Amino acid sequence: MTALKAQQVDAFIQRPDLKAGFILVYGPDKGLVHERATLLVKHFSGADPDPLAQITLDMSALTSEPEWLAVEARTPSLFGGQRVIRIREAGNNLTPLVEELLGDWPAAVVIAEADNLTPRDKLRALAEKSALARALPCYADNEMDRVKLIGQSFADEGIELENGVAAALADLLGNDREVTRREIEKLKLFAHETKHLSIAEVTDLCGDNTVLALDLIVDATATGHVARMETALSRALTGGINPNQIMTVTLNHFNLLRQWRAAMQGGVSAADAMKAAWPKPHFSRTRSIEQQLRLWNDAALAKASERLYEATREMRKTGQMADTLARRALLAICITAAQK
Repeated sequence: MTALKAQQVDAFIQRPDLKAGFILVYGPDKGLVHERATLLVKHFSGADPDPLAQITLDMSALTSEPEWLAVEARTPSLFGGQRVIRIREAGNNLTPLVEELLGDWPAAVVIAEADNLTPRDKLRALAEKSALARALPCYADNEMDRVKLIGQSFADEGIELENGVAAALADLLGNDREVTRREIEKLKLFAHETKHLSIAEVTDLCGDNTVLALDLIVDATATGHVARMETALSRALTGGINPNQIMTVTLNHFNLLRQWRAAMQGGVSAADAMKAAWPKPHFSRTRSIEQQLRLWNDAALAKASERLYEATREMRKTGQMADTLARRALLAICITAAQK
């Protein structure tokens, strides 16, 4: 068997035990699949790669011209480099093409990128059972993996992180490796001269992240910062965030504020009330939420929640002017908070 476990994949990429053959990189994390396939292409292409020996094929092209793969794999490099063929969007229809090559494998490496495949999928089964093939699963990073990746990436560039930045970024960016890498590169460019990153800078620069964008809208609304709310809402809507999602998240937050207020009336501090919540609000929001709990009493929170609920119901019932209805409701609540 040549199936690798998820924790063995990085070691394989650093030192593959194949000189030629078929490597299937698959999994639900497309960003991680793409990143690992790229590293493999670089490894097999060598320090001084021959660009003519690197071929990228889409599965759709191979479907219409299946002989193309064998032709490219068996074509020798003009300058003596190893032939490296990368296949995008691979699926089970690639299986017979690889089987044909396995009968008389040329001096080439074929690296295929695929979505998540089950053990029953023919392409994965082929890669796992052949001595000339390897199957590399790519599953989403857990929080510890993300924090480690973030910390190491900035350390490699000599950039010092304020305490909590790596954990904050891990929360904000989610578990898609491609998104994480893209945001890290953006932050590296920002901190190129200062060699330092603070939580405030990260929050500002990564404002296009969905989770962070929603938090900005919610907190600006509940603290009465009208201009900030308008900016955050416009950015979210322009970025394609569904207004129904914005309203649902805001309504849930106001319901949470009511729960925390009730706990505080029972003698619990605001900090302890938030610690007991699940999921816990990010620590960077603590001061804002404490301010919200000072501004709003239970009656006002109930009224705001009712307004959000009615707006959401109207948006779903009519299916029209969702952006306008959401903006109108949030603005009214934001103004109420500003007047407190």
